[in-house]
Amino acid sequence: MTQDFDFKLPGLGRPESTRPKRVGEAIKNELTMLLLQQVADPRLSGVAISRVVVAPDLKQAKIYFTVPAGAESKAALKGMQRAKGFFRSQLAKALNLRYTPELSFYFDNLNEEVERIEDLFRQIHEDRKDEQS
Repeated sequence: MTQDFDFKLPGLGRPESTRPKRVGEAIKNELTMLLLQQVADPRLSGVAISRVVVAPDLKQAKIYFTVPAGAESKAALKGMQRAKGFFRSQLAKALNLRYTPELSFYFDNLNEEVERIEDLFRQIHEDRKDEQS
């Protein structure tokens, strides 16, 4: 009598590959250099790449970016989408991958959320200080 093993137990599957993370870092570094040195679109001045999430099959990459305070995020998003072909061709030259990932751009409002939450904590702290007085 042979015992069948359930290979779906946690820890027995294929370990998660670190390659998508490494490719994401390479894309982030390359796009940062392109934004600093070669992009002439005024909508993209001051845009910073905050993170890159690459699909496990390396065929899609989500690019999250931030804009400086006071800059228009919608205009920056349009500028990033307009430069998508340029970015992709430059990544193809630099990264030497079989497939250059399809790029999709997203405004990263993480900093705004952090500021909003910190403001809430400050308000709670001040309210408690007022109650104790």
